[in-house]
Amino acid sequence: MRGFLASSIGVATAAALALPLALSTPALAESAPADPAGSTQSLPLVALAPPDARIPGVPGMSAAPDPAETRGLPAREVKTFSLVGLVWDDVTTPLVGRVQVRTRAAGTQQWSDWQDLDTHNGEHAADPDATERGTGRVRGSTAPLWVGASDGVEVRVQAETAGTRAASRLPSGMRIELVDPGAAAPVAVLDGKNGSGTTTTRPAQRPSDDSDDDKGDTAVQAGMTMETAEASSANLPHAPLGALEIPALNKADTTADAAFAAEGELTAAAAPYIGPRPKIVTRRGWGADESLRETGFVYTSTVKAAFVHHTASGNNYACKDAPAVLRSLYRYHVVSSGWRDFGYNFAVDKCGTVYEGRAGGVAKPVLGAHTMGFNANSMGIAVLGSYSSTAPPAPAVDAVARLTAWKLGLFGADPRAKTTLKSGGGNRYPKGSNVKLNVISGHRDGFATECPGRLLYNQLPPTRTSSAKLQGR
Repeated sequence: MRGFLASSIGVATAAALALPLALSTPALAESAPADPAGSTQSLPLVALAPPDARIPGVPGMSAAPDPAETRGLPAREVKTFSLVGLVWDDVTTPLVGRVQVRTRAAGTQQWSDWQDLDTHNGEHAADPDATERGTGRVRGSTAPLWVGASDGVEVRVQAETAGTRAASRLPSGMRIELVDPGAAAPVAVLDGKNGSGTTTTRPAQRPSDDSDDDKGDTAVQAGMTMETAEASSANLPHAPLGALEIPALNKADTTADAAFAAEGELTAAAAPYIGPRPKIVTRRGWGADESLRETGFVYTSTVKAAFVHHTASGNNYACKDAPAVLRSLYRYHVVSSGWRDFGYNFAVDKCGTVYEGRAGGVAKPVLGAHTMGFNANSMGIAVLGSYSSTAPPAPAVDAVARLTAWKLGLFGADPRAKTTLKSGGGNRYPKGSNVKLNVISGHRDGFATECPGRLLYNQLPPTRTSSAKLQGR
């Protein structure tokens, strides 16, 4: 498999690479500029010659490509995109093999090195019997990769082999998804200091700071669609309709949140154990296109546990670009993968800013699609980036502690404790089994996966301690 990196991908592909892109493909980046609202290009893969192919006539070898083993996309110019992922038709069919991409930085002739896409993405999904999974829209998918503004792409997919024979066949209907996040307004511009800074927007997108509050609220509300108003209203009374962020609260004021979250189920004895609410950038704050998701919200009865994830989308982003990363992930989850909405309940960037994920209200028990088998009565927190070999930044880890101290506290959960969840089915615990898990768990605790990456997973024990201290325990 490792030899695949250095070896030829076939005579036909090599010939295509020898030609200037302008001659082999149309200048799409100039003739079809990126859509300001965002877009997705879906390009089917084609059969490529296997990496050990030889010229015809060599004894014992064949240059004819085997579509079961090697597929891809020769280098070509495309409309500008910033995130790339691979999808296929049948969500129940795993992709057993290696997926690599390389991309060209927009407006240059600079190509990246080959980069791997994480193929183990099926565990980030709705439970097997959930309505969301039974829509017929859900597809198999790799983890997406953030590459920044790019206008060229090349893809190669190699089935896992055993010796000289293919051990598996690649799934049918594979296509590369190239996602442009657009510049949906309003766009949050964050200071990136542990999530404690202010959030502003470009001046043309809302009234200036010296306008009075009533006029500002009216202007914000006037620019909302019905879908945006629906998502925003789910956060009342924690923030006004159309708010770009939900402000931080101290511990004393945060206790009042419990009445709205638990609808009277939270006991008086548990009420003091709620951490201060962190500032949370709303979906409107990061520019979610609410027309993409399915309408309405789905809730579970409580929040007993938090599962920590990484997005496996790479660390090559600046904190000011985090809203664009989120818009790309959201579009990939809904348009490319067929989910009803963004999969995680919350996201955290590497500077420690917390973002609202799946719509339905940050203080409510919204059903997500983050930990197959354990989405009910839990929440999913995704740290933007890849943390198997890179240590998560301290601000991001601190943000997970602050967020869990607040949200778990609303439902009376102790971050240091264990809880029991019933499995909805997965590759680690059979459906219907009662499983004892840490209240703050990593994705791998509920599903056999590398997520949230070894180095982020190792930070969970001190995170539990910090979260409990913030609750006053």
